[in-house]
Amino acid sequence: MVREGGTGLNNRTQLGIVAVLCLIVGAAGGYGLSYTIYNPKIEGYEKQVSDLTLDIAELNSTVMSQTSRISDLEAQYDSLNRSYYELLWGGPTPIIPRETLFGNPDKSSVRLSPDGSKIGYLAPVDDVMNVWVGPADDPAESKPITNDTFRGIYFYGWTYTSEHILYLQDQAGEENWRVYSVNLNTGETIDLTPLEGVQARVQAISQKFPDEIIVALNDRIPQLHDLYRINLNTGERTLVLENEGFVGFVIDDDYNVRFAARITLDGGMEYLSPTDEGGWELFMKIPMEDILNTSPVYFDKTGKILYMIDSRGRDTSALFSLNLETGEQTLIAEDPMADLSDLMVHPTEYTVQAAAFAYERKHWQILDESIAGDLAYLEKVADGDAEVLSRTLDDRLWMVAYLMDDSPVRYYRYDREAQDAQFLFTNQEALEGLPLAKMRPVVIESRDGLNLVSYYTLPVGSDSDGDGRPDEPLPIVLWVHGGPWSRDQWGYHPVHQWLANRGYAVLSINFRSSTGFGKAFINAGNMEWAGKIHDDLIDGVDWAIREGIADPDNVAIGGGSYGGYSTLVGLTFTPETFACGVAWAAPSNLVSLLEAIPPYWEPEIELFATRVGDFRTEEGRAFLTERSPLTYVDRIQRPLLIGQGANDVRVPQVEAEQIVNAMQDKGIPVTYLLYSDEGHGFARPENFISFAAVAEAFLSEYLGGRYEPIGDDFEGSSITVPVGSAYVPGLTKALSK
Repeated sequence: MVREGGTGLNNRTQLGIVAVLCLIVGAAGGYGLSYTIYNPKIEGYEKQVSDLTLDIAELNSTVMSQTSRISDLEAQYDSLNRSYYELLWGGPTPIIPRETLFGNPDKSSVRLSPDGSKIGYLAPVDDVMNVWVGPADDPAESKPITNDTFRGIYFYGWTYTSEHILYLQDQAGEENWRVYSVNLNTGETIDLTPLEGVQARVQAISQKFPDEIIVALNDRIPQLHDLYRINLNTGERTLVLENEGFVGFVIDDDYNVRFAARITLDGGMEYLSPTDEGGWELFMKIPMEDILNTSPVYFDKTGKILYMIDSRGRDTSALFSLNLETGEQTLIAEDPMADLSDLMVHPTEYTVQAAAFAYERKHWQILDESIAGDLAYLEKVADGDAEVLSRTLDDRLWMVAYLMDDSPVRYYRYDREAQDAQFLFTNQEALEGLPLAKMRPVVIESRDGLNLVSYYTLPVGSDSDGDGRPDEPLPIVLWVHGGPWSRDQWGYHPVHQWLANRGYAVLSINFRSSTGFGKAFINAGNMEWAGKIHDDLIDGVDWAIREGIADPDNVAIGGGSYGGYSTLVGLTFTPETFACGVAWAAPSNLVSLLEAIPPYWEPEIELFATRVGDFRTEEGRAFLTERSPLTYVDRIQRPLLIGQGANDVRVPQVEAEQIVNAMQDKGIPVTYLLYSDEGHGFARPENFISFAAVAEAFLSEYLGGRYEPIGDDFEGSSITVPVGSAYVPGLTKALSK
């Protein structure tokens, strides 16, 4: 029910954004449907449907000789049902516009100020996302307090003064983040980190020092972030610690640096504590196989208890408390199937009140009975999974969101004393009433016996008996998540909704290396890029074919970042499996990818060397070349659409262009989209909408689904098409406008 994290900054800071884009309702299926009449012409059809439903029910209880009659009536029912939707929607299911699916939400990242007097959220101003603030008891009076006019703001949070907002912003996706402070009393905005070519990271915010924050800056050495204490009102910056080679720090509420972390040569992690002499001594060692599942989280109010996520000596990560005076470690919460994913923490006592684990769906363990009544009440307020987004310092008011896979996010302001939840708004009103599809979890067994927690979505109306299988096999898109050290999870997925609405089944697989399922599952993917990880994806496709979900002749693959790499692997390592591929930010050569990592990732290079491959050795380079799609470009038999941000520091532009050039040299169809104002992925909705417009026409051409023609989708976008516009219907014409 609760997520009190943010952007991976400090666990008690409220800085961050939970960008939740949830949409709406699916259609009912089966007999005995209840319709709302929108068009009087439908009444006759509805009466016939109702009469036939009664006939079917009666005939179901008669003798076997009547079975043919039942079959005839069912066929008539299906025909009339289709006619009903044609009148109601103008077709079996309306095409939901890309602008509706991928445009800005009305509101997102809704948070209460620590003192409970104000509400903050992100909302568009002239189609650009900005921060809005208003009275907590009257959100309609909110006003924008920032004035971004181009890229939009996506990371913001309250400070403990309740009179300052912090937000992060970079330039055109280059990830050199700056931290800005907005004084709500004066309206003044201060750039707290006015340094060119420097990346800022908010490290700590404390109730004890509400006018100051700790920020990490790589201004001295690009590879290392030093710690600074910065005043919110003046921007005055004071050096706290000069980084000697660490990848991160653990800071307490008194702004003391308690631990520093560094990667070891074997890919493990060491946490060191400062000595009285100004040096460092080893506090904790974490083996390589545990570092993605083990880390300190935060201190309790006394600073003597350290809460940790820990998988050492076990498979799934659990929540532990560590007494720093006695060394005693105590297990607090665990799940044998899933890693710890979320915590609910008291806003001032810093005690853990609930812990969440997510296998197929998220579930909570209540650890503090003082909130049990609140959570029981919230479960009854609205449909969906309740998430507590923020809490006031007196813990009287909570901001609660209700999340579903097929409906918009519903926001409530919850008063604990009155046990009353006041509905505020949804995140996107335009989505209400549209026919969105349900997401179905399924566990697929890999060829070597691993359980792959996966999710699939079917087009609305394709599964008439509601058994989770379409009436006939469908064209399918295998959509692969990035990372690879992340995961797919249940909930609203805009790409799933978009593709399902266009007539495709959509499948997303948590392949080995995905997080959340224990360290053995993560580590099973080490050195398996384009190896067993890809086998997992193929096993998922084979499952969908066996189950009658997928048409084996019409399977596409797509994704971004690692998902883009998987797309290229699919077209090169298994060239006959996929009819086409859609990728963005896609690594094509693992050697050049790792050679070009950002300088501030260099202290973490052993993580990549032990999990992907070591580009620094001859043997490692040979292995990485063997696992690079560029090596096998001559195997590609099917069309590729690839997008790229010109300012991507993680997957540089050369990764796209070297495979595009190689495909051109060999006469293989490829369409290349380049965005001058984007980095790793898409920040500006105008750019993603333009990419989706091209991808939709591309998929229609090579996979056979329906599509919304390219109209004014390029308006405001920086899209260019250096190569291959002729391979996509309507693209050349759209570019000429």
